[in-house]
Amino acid sequence: MKMKMPRVWEILKKFKDLCKFRGWKISETEDWVEISDKYHNFLWTRVVHPSSFKRIVSSRKCVVKEGLSYRVVEASYTAWLLSETPSETLVKTIFESPEFSHRIALYDLSPILEGKNLCVKLNHTDSPVFEEFESFLKNELKVKLKPILSSKGNVKNRAISELA
Repeated sequence: MKMKMPRVWEILKKFKDLCKFRGWKISETEDWVEISDKYHNFLWTRVVHPSSFKRIVSSRKCVVKEGLSYRVVEASYTAWLLSETPSETLVKTIFESPEFSHRIALYDLSPILEGKNLCVKLNHTDSPVFEEFESFLKNELKVKLKPILSSKGNVKNRAISELA
């Protein structure tokens, strides 16, 4: 029997609740965490086209609601929470762009949504929020994290094809 696993928004809500206990500022309506005036943004989607990905990553925008008004800030870091395995082109885009790979984390949550205790990740950031997110996945959801490795030796391609 398959274990019932939470949806992406449920995972993120539980994580944001944990962030509150750490004294980090979170948004109830948007998916970001603020520490020391740096915004760590979470974007969740099923699939993202590489050209859209590049455009979104390059703009680095994050919407912050304050009372009844909104303002746009620059996201220091962005984690992409994907409910489907990312394309090899998307992964390659991150590896080939150092300016992206130090600001972007990619989490393939599709195995979790299928009831498996596995998340494939690509995270070369120094974001303490994303480190905490990974600890949360491991400790709270008992999920094993498996890195997407660079295309050297084609290990990355093997990791993605294993999930297919």
